Amino acid sequence: MSGWVAARVRLVVLMARPALVLLLGSYACIGLAQHGNAQRLWLVAGALVVVVGYLLVSVVLNDLADAEVDRINLPGDRRRPLASGSAPADLVVVAVVGGVLALGAAAALGWRVLAVLLVGLLVGAAYSLPPLRLSKRGAVASLLLPLNVVGVPYLVGLLAGGGDVRRTDLVLLGGLYAAVIGRLLLKDFRDVRGDALLGKRTFLVRHGRVVTCRVSAALSVLGGGLLMAAVPDRTPALVGLYVVGLAAVVALLRRLSRTTSPRDDTVLVGAIAVVGRGLVAGLLAHLAMRPLGWTAWQQALTLLALGVLTAGLASDLLRHGPQVRGTAPAAPAEADEADESDEAARRTTR
Repeated sequence: MSGWVAARVRLVVLMARPALVLLLGSYACIGLAQHGNAQRLWLVAGALVVVVGYLLVSVVLNDLADAEVDRINLPGDRRRPLASGSAPADLVVVAVVGGVLALGAAAALGWRVLAVLLVGLLVGAAYSLPPLRLSKRGAVASLLLPLNVVGVPYLVGLLAGGGDVRRTDLVLLGGLYAAVIGRLLLKDFRDVRGDALLGKRTFLVRHGRVVTCRVSAALSVLGGGLLMAAVPDRTPALVGLYVVGLAAVVALLRRLSRTTSPRDDTVLVGAIAVVGRGLVAGLLAHLAMRPLGWTAWQQALTLLALGVLTAGLASDLLRHGPQVRGTAPAAPAEADEADESDEAARRTTR
């Protein structure tokens, strides 16, 4: 019995995608911090339960729908249970448990949070499952999936405290949305072979790597600009972090547009994801430090430390590449973060 329970716990952790939990949890905390609720621990805990449950349902739906693609792109990958031989029924149990937990926590946080969750689940189902299967609809998928990736957790956090949605909140959401679209477009580099074989007309398949990288760069810069316009009490340190980070993203995208190696694709996409996550962490840190009354120097040193850490992680990935498991190179965890409803609702954006 204990072995059965341990196996199910491992499956839940596997399906939750730790990098995605971190990413979507950050968006929820940004929403909470926007209205000064990041210090209310019960709200943080409730919002994270909603996000994790929502993530489990979305990932399971996508993995069930994309089992055939995964068997081509990721044969034997232990992070894709169906591609490595797990039973679909086990994944359904995970989705049901996650859905129940998410609905219960959302109801406790208020009807508006519950409404956001229900809309997100419906959109995730329409994205992954027939008859709509929006993941096969090219531009629609590229625009819809990031809205679920960012919008659901951010609005859950924003509304959990009971405040009203302000214009600056929507501008900040727009900045996060644009940046996520730019990064999610890059997920197709990993899956391009299976997508092309199975007729998935992703942005990369239709337009090629040069155009994809240029659009990703433009969206990343647009997203950063919107965030800096909307974030309250922005400091020179925060602006500097974003300027340097976005410059690094553009430089990495330039390299990605020219490479022809699948391994280099994986490494560069992973490094871009690391930088993106570092920028999100910097924004969250800024919003969390304001209500605590930290001095400008304390805030600047904290953001500098985050920037140095991000640069170190990205540089290490660029130097040493992804870890190798068995005989096949595994996509780095940093690359998984760009996912959701596709990987949350999965690895995304096809």
